[in-house]
Amino acid sequence: MKTFADKTILITGAAGFIGANLVMELMKTNEPVRLIGLDNMNDYYDVSLKEYRLGEIGRIAGDKPQITWEFIRGDLADKALIDRIFDEYKPDIVVNLAAQAGVRYSITNPDAYIQGNLIGFYHILEACRHSYDGGAKGVEHLVYASSSSVYGGNKKVPFSVDDMVDNPVSLYAATKKSNELLAHAYSKLYNIPSTGLRFFTVYGPAGRPDMAYFSFTNKLLRGETIEIFNYGNCKRDFTYVDDIVEGVKRVMAGPPERKAGEDGLPLPPYAIYNIGNSNPENLLDFVDILQQELVRAGVLPEDYNFEDHKKLVPMQAGDVPVTYADTSALERDFGFKPSTSLRDGLRKFAQWYKKFYDIG
Repeated sequence: MKTFADKTILITGAAGFIGANLVMELMKTNEPVRLIGLDNMNDYYDVSLKEYRLGEIGRIAGDKPQITWEFIRGDLADKALIDRIFDEYKPDIVVNLAAQAGVRYSITNPDAYIQGNLIGFYHILEACRHSYDGGAKGVEHLVYASSSSVYGGNKKVPFSVDDMVDNPVSLYAATKKSNELLAHAYSKLYNIPSTGLRFFTVYGPAGRPDMAYFSFTNKLLRGETIEIFNYGNCKRDFTYVDDIVEGVKRVMAGPPERKAGEDGLPLPPYAIYNIGNSNPENLLDFVDILQQELVRAGVLPEDYNFEDHKKLVPMQAGDVPVTYADTSALERDFGFKPSTSLRDGLRKFAQWYKKFYDIG
């Protein structure tokens, strides 16, 4: 599958950060493509950001007559809706990005993770399974979001897809590992080509306000104090959203091959890849770069006293000291490695933030 021409692509979480950027990237093609977006538009964070992203998608779609774009407001946990979407649109490719995100929120609101990340993903897998009923061609590739959180407290770095990931330290991580296990079982049983993508700390313009770079900016602007966990001794493999989207797009076009094993039964057409920058940054350095770019963009004044608004605090429950992606499998199979520097990415975020919130 080298091209998406004449394909129907279902993208869940289409109003989300990665989902919306993926939709907009897929709209750049000159080929006829049908894009179906699904999102429940929940209020986990400011819904106006999701509406803004949908507005950007609509603006691009209006200039692309070869693109068919349809948006459905609904929930993965609604099995009847998922079945209806598959029956009506018969997607060739399914990209499941809808999920309840966030490590901390999973401690206080576990129900959202069971509903969205387990039951919802099960509904997607069942719909993919039944897409082959009656000899139909069915789904050619299921791509779904996993997370670097599955690596838990692994000490070996960088994190490789060959590492054991049986020790999650948050419910969120456990649900993402469960997605990988469920997808493997369905790939084996029903020959569904599926690929899981472990994303590493995604950031960029119009991102999630609960992520550190965004929430720090909001707090600094209000004159509040930002808390830097583990006394600043954390490292994160920050990955710019455009790099994530490019990786997803390449993987979408390369489903795992269907093959039979020695017993004549299908070998699971199943793969897992890391998508990360492979360049972990210390949180104190990250905050320093963020501050510089916020001043440069005019979000904060040049004489802002950052030292008065920083507080070093202990590690929090569910968190890990380091994330670091080994992307050699992605490079080998798809010839791609994320490359956007943290400074370049945060500069684009700061410029967007100033414009979006009409500062100055």
